[in-house]
Amino acid sequence: MTDLHRLSIRELSEGLKQAQFSSRELTEHYLKRIAHIDPKVKSYVTVTAEQALAEADAADAVLKSGNAHALAGIPLAHKDIFCTQGIKTTAGSKMLDNFISPYDATVVAKAKAVGLVTLGKVNMDEFAMGSTSENSYFGATSNPWALDRVPGGSSGGSAAAVAADLAPIATGTDTGGSIRQPASFCGLTGLKPTYGRVSRFGMIAYASSLDQGGPMARSAADCAYLMNVIAGHDSKDSTSVNKDVDDYVAKLNGTAVKGLRIGIPKQYFNVAGLDADVKARVEESLKKLEEMGATLVEIDLNMTEAYVPTYYLIAPAEASSNLSRYDGVRYGYRCDNPKDILDLYKRSRSEGFGAEVQRRILIGTYALSAGYYDAYYVKAQKVRRLIQQDFLKAFENVDVIAAPSAPTTAYKIGANLSPTEMYLGDIYTLAVNLAGLPAINAPVGFDKDSLPVGLQLIGNYWSESQLLSIVHQYQQNTDWHTKRAAIAEENA
Repeated sequence: MTDLHRLSIRELSEGLKQAQFSSRELTEHYLKRIAHIDPKVKSYVTVTAEQALAEADAADAVLKSGNAHALAGIPLAHKDIFCTQGIKTTAGSKMLDNFISPYDATVVAKAKAVGLVTLGKVNMDEFAMGSTSENSYFGATSNPWALDRVPGGSSGGSAAAVAADLAPIATGTDTGGSIRQPASFCGLTGLKPTYGRVSRFGMIAYASSLDQGGPMARSAADCAYLMNVIAGHDSKDSTSVNKDVDDYVAKLNGTAVKGLRIGIPKQYFNVAGLDADVKARVEESLKKLEEMGATLVEIDLNMTEAYVPTYYLIAPAEASSNLSRYDGVRYGYRCDNPKDILDLYKRSRSEGFGAEVQRRILIGTYALSAGYYDAYYVKAQKVRRLIQQDFLKAFENVDVIAAPSAPTTAYKIGANLSPTEMYLGDIYTLAVNLAGLPAINAPVGFDKDSLPVGLQLIGNYWSESQLLSIVHQYQQNTDWHTKRAAIAEENA
């Protein structure tokens, strides 16, 4: 019973159904690990022990009836951007430090409906703005592989919790790489689905045309189980697409790697900041896929240089609009003793938002202002269409596109990279969100400092099954996804 955290989702599901252990025992096991290990990692903002045990007991009753869902009784962690009824939902911000949501996000409601057990809410960059999880009001989360390193962001708490075995699976969100980059930094599998595949209802908005929720876990198979629950149309989300959802678990071997055409964009492998170890590990993983029968095809993605400037005009513009609701009037942080309404707005927002959020609101407000709207925002939207067309042209000749997930491995905490350096670190992930495509990170080895390296595979629209299947088969032939950080080996 001391090794329950080593089991895959499939093994946990079978163990619960065969009554080898109960959901209560499994949940208590994870809660003990959180109490023992998380003070070093700091992945959780809120641990919901009482609720988790109540949900575990309810799952055990359903399991005894023999009609339980495959995920009934299995614990998970939610990124603290998903609204959870009766539980604090902060988005990593002082602005929402006192916000108790009156309703569940659709992703949370779907997880509850099948009997998944919520262990708690995990840390993140404030309002999902950042690549390190240092921009959180609640302090930095550590990377389980090296506690002096960041876990990535903005879904850094989700990645750290899974990598330290403090949850078997977690939800994340990805606006410009916020699932894939932390999955890369923490040696996990993370899937960013096609825009519109997973409901955004109850997911606190950063940039509405870019945000998308998805699963983070050790393996593609584990991600597939959670995708089976959270994917699908939701009438409460106007951007949700009413399209049939695959059985991702059943299709894990559904895509033949033999004959698969993998596009290799030459521009991606000539980026100035690409670390030599990262490049080498990614190339080795592609060689492995080639051995498994895939064909590597060199392609051109000519819009690469436009990714960062386009994204960092559109995303802040949408953030400026979305975050205008936090004004100290209806909910969230309110400054003390405002002199008048203008003072209330100004001080509530300047005291409630952190530096990075304020920076992006200011950039976005500027880009949307009279005289600059056409010059910046409208132009960025036109370039966005060209980026999408660049990908669609490439997909005429290849099935998936391969790239690193990040140009480097995890940064040191407190490295104090300039905003420009930080933004350039997103070069490989941003375009996927601009185009609305699905993409997945898979762990493919380590650099000279024993830090994880990730391979990103980008698919055409609605090809989540294909991406999960390719990575699953790669993981059947390699063991990178089974490697564990030293801290994850500790027993509670």
